[in-house]
Amino acid sequence: QVHIVESGGGLVQAGGSLRLSCVVSGNTDSINSVNWYRQPPGKQRELVASIDSTENPIYADSVKGRFTISGDNAKNAVYLQMKNLEPEDTAVYYCAAGRLVMSTPDYWGQGTQVTVSA
Repeated sequence: QVHIVESGGGLVQAGGSLRLSCVVSGNTDSINSVNWYRQPPGKQRELVASIDSTENPIYADSVKGRFTISGDNAKNAVYLQMKNLEPEDTAVYYCAAGRLVMSTPDYWGQGTQVTVSA
């Protein structure tokens, strides 16, 4: 089994920065991709960024140039550095891990709220 815990959300003004952390524990040898998703109020969940065993990150067009995903294998952690935040970035952010690359994740965290005020 795999357990995921996110942290780092909060309230920030537009133009500010936040760094989200995702710690993956348990049977981590089975994990080949880690993803950040978000669900804005009243909208569907969307993929924000993804990193896999090839270490080539993927970003949604809406966050390219502002968000950076990175990993620390020694800590079983994946981070999402978010800069130049906009009110449209307000959402619950979820970390999700998968056994396959470019596939629906198998394991999800509980989510962390990010609120960007205008």
